[in-house]
Amino acid sequence: MDEKRLTITELTERMHAFVRSKGWYEADTKRSQTPRNLAISLSLEAAEILEHFQWREEAADKAELASELADVTLYLLQLASVSEIDLEEAVLEKLKINQTREWDQDVESGK
Repeated sequence: MDEKRLTITELTERMHAFVRSKGWYEADTKRSQTPRNLAISLSLEAAEILEHFQWREEAADKAELASELADVTLYLLQLASVSEIDLEEAVLEKLKINQTREWDQDVESGK
């Protein structure tokens, strides 16, 4: 791929352009892009990733796995955007919090 690497913001803009082109932001659409519907779609797509690993340690078809990962990413970007969450900021904040956690202690305490 010769395209430059895109930021989260640029990917989100492309995702919105695609959704608008399909008319899914219109009031009369059968695919209403509400946070609830997007969260359900995100979860369903994430479950499809699991199918690639059912009964095996590695995905049999890397291209198919990549396609499912892209679906999850697109729904995640859209859910964050329509929920007015700055995903980049949220990720950076979560990484900061995770730096302070003691992972082995969490496993031992059941947390």
